[in-house]
Amino acid sequence: MSCKIDLHTHSMASPDGALTIDDYRRMLENRSLSVVAITDHNTVEYALRAQAELGDQIIVGEEITTTEGEVIGLYLTETIPRGLTPAKTVKAIHKQGGLVCMPHPFESVRSGVTAETLDAIAGEVDIIEVHNGRAVFQNRSKQAYAWAALHNVAGVASSDCHGVSGWGKTYTVIPERPTKETLVQLLFEASYYTGFPGVRGVLYPKLNRLQKRASKTVGRRRA
Repeated sequence: MSCKIDLHTHSMASPDGALTIDDYRRMLENRSLSVVAITDHNTVEYALRAQAELGDQIIVGEEITTTEGEVIGLYLTETIPRGLTPAKTVKAIHKQGGLVCMPHPFESVRSGVTAETLDAIAGEVDIIEVHNGRAVFQNRSKQAYAWAALHNVAGVASSDCHGVSGWGKTYTVIPERPTKETLVQLLFEASYYTGFPGVRGVLYPKLNRLQKRASKTVGRRRA
């Protein structure tokens, strides 16, 4: 039985995210997706909570800010600190038994790693995003495809959604529900589905940041 997965999403625990546990529950219950990774910026706390409530349909992940771009760790148990080099970050992911996934590679507008950085850690990369649902202003899919083929690394299509708009528009279909041990191999048999997330879906990070700042300002004034 095929399985629809999304390995890159942001909950309200991300400074620019807004998805709640109830949002994830609805997406899984209506079968829009079968397995979802919560990959908040520099924390796994909300993902751990969601997994405790919703089960193994939630993959605990983290989008980690390194000194040279962002790296996603999947199947994590603890937060990996920001500010490490890419090499130290991928080692920390593997030390937890996790998988290394490279989000929006080669993009300069969204902290993707450069080609030189990616080549330097190529042997440690398990998965690379060949489609990112929010890659509108700078789309490096062709370059990511070529890199994946050259290095024999599994590719994935992910939404990178930060709210409900656009969720389920870009995802990956694999032959069966994955485990940490089977995910990479299953991705070599994957099909990719991509769609425009809508203007709100593209702008969610900016809108969410502004809304959270406004809420903090109002809260301070009331205090």
